[in-house]
Amino acid sequence: MACATNTKSQNIRLLIFEMKLLIIQLVFGVCIFYIWLLLKKIIMGRAFEFRKARKMKRWSAMSKAFTRIGKDIVMAVKEAGPDPDSNSRLRAVIQNAKSLNMPKDNVERAIKRASDKSLGDYKEVLFEGYAQHGIAILIETATDNNTRTVANVRSHFNKCDGNMGTSGSVVFMFDHLCNFRVNIGDLDLEELELELIDYGVEEIFEDEDGVLIYAPFESFGNIQSYLETHHIEILSSGFERIPQVTKSITPDQMADVEKLLEKLEEDDDVQNVYHTMKETQD
Repeated sequence: MACATNTKSQNIRLLIFEMKLLIIQLVFGVCIFYIWLLLKKIIMGRAFEFRKARKMKRWSAMSKAFTRIGKDIVMAVKEAGPDPDSNSRLRAVIQNAKSLNMPKDNVERAIKRASDKSLGDYKEVLFEGYAQHGIAILIETATDNNTRTVANVRSHFNKCDGNMGTSGSVVFMFDHLCNFRVNIGDLDLEELELELIDYGVEEIFEDEDGVLIYAPFESFGNIQSYLETHHIEILSSGFERIPQVTKSITPDQMADVEKLLEKLEEDDDVQNVYHTMKETQD
């Protein structure tokens, strides 16, 4: 009888120990989850701040935006053909054209023109360097004449007292991300974020233009496929290089850097310009 009582007591103690262990594991898991959320807000908020600061600063001229879209169409068609149903890159470019209110006729003409085999292709070339006051500059170009583009970019740096760098000199200072602007309708934003974590999404937030999704460059295809499969409307998409660290400089120094940025952005071969200068949100 005493033996049976001892066995029962031991079983109860073992059960209590296992329950305590389970509770500790659950508490630990919850703590890890909330620590992850906190770190995410601290570290991954750069995309939101980056977009907010740059939103109204660059490429306000619609003609320049249309030129960039036109080149994107040519590169997409040359890469995978003129049918957007089988060409995911072209499909993304057409969505971007719509978001900029580019006339449908312009898009169709650009696709038809790009389908002409006699038309030369554009090559994507990255340039790196420094503006005055130690501000790193990263330039994405799309060119059909690399010699011309190299000469022009070097001239812009020289005229503004900057220095054109070698390959790899500043690119490591920027994170290469893909982004999507979507209309999620009645979907819950937090639930969507949890779903997209498995697809590499690092940041998702909402502003007046819709819901913005940011993820590493290589996650673009998987996220695009997920959004299309789940019938989530993609308003626009693309790629950005977000500086890991920005540098604060005086207003006069900012004016020096802006001169170079303006010259670069006015160049017909330049698609995008990124830098490490901390921008104001005025």
